[in-house]
Amino acid sequence: MVKKWKITIPELTGRQERTAYLYLPESYETDRHRRYPVLYMFDGHNVFFDSDATYGKSWGLGRFLDETGTDLIVAAVECNHSPDHGRLKEYAPYDFREKGFGFIEGKGRITMDWMTRSFKPFIDAHCRTLPDRKHTFIAGSSMGGLMSVYALLHYNSIFSRAAALSPSLWIAPEASKKMIRESSPVRDTILYMDYGTREMGNRTARRTAFGEMATLLLSKGVLLDCRLVPGGEHCEASWERQIPFFLNTLLYGIAE
Repeated sequence: MVKKWKITIPELTGRQERTAYLYLPESYETDRHRRYPVLYMFDGHNVFFDSDATYGKSWGLGRFLDETGTDLIVAAVECNHSPDHGRLKEYAPYDFREKGFGFIEGKGRITMDWMTRSFKPFIDAHCRTLPDRKHTFIAGSSMGGLMSVYALLHYNSIFSRAAALSPSLWIAPEASKKMIRESSPVRDTILYMDYGTREMGNRTARRTAFGEMATLLLSKGVLLDCRLVPGGEHCEASWERQIPFFLNTLLYGIAE
């Protein structure tokens, strides 16, 4: 079951409304004493419903969780659709300048402060969650993937595991390296990270960044599950096919 409601993020867009999404597993209504781990996700409009997705194709995550009987709560929030690079700004952990975009003022810290100080407490107060770090995860793709890496490393007291699908680490790579170097994750921190071979086809910068970032993450003691997806592309249809892989990493050993 996926619930939808309107929220505002005053720190970012004032009174402008956007949609929040909440997936509750089928067992939630039948086992009323049970508590569940929570996965927070970026680009919530692309996670569950094709009708809400930017390009008409979602990840179909709710359908997969229902079909597999996965006992997990998923809380996701729609991105900023402002034509003034609203999504880039909210999902950038740092300022950067990129050809085709110009200067982007990174508001990723504001985004994560809101998520951890407002959204997560709201979910924990209204749902039967396991609110501790061990059972709190975060995931996203592209710029949302970059934010997932940032959240895992710099909000590490809150998130123990993350999934970053096709993360935009190639944008301002030196800033991404600095972001990783300045982090101090604890030794049980787990990250799933992948890229599709087709999206990396002729983009040397992405291939280089992928290897360098993986090496840096390993040097920080992150338990890294790293994949190159054969034939993988930079789109929701491709990320949907990676759901079994990243969920296995996020939930591995959790029930033990």
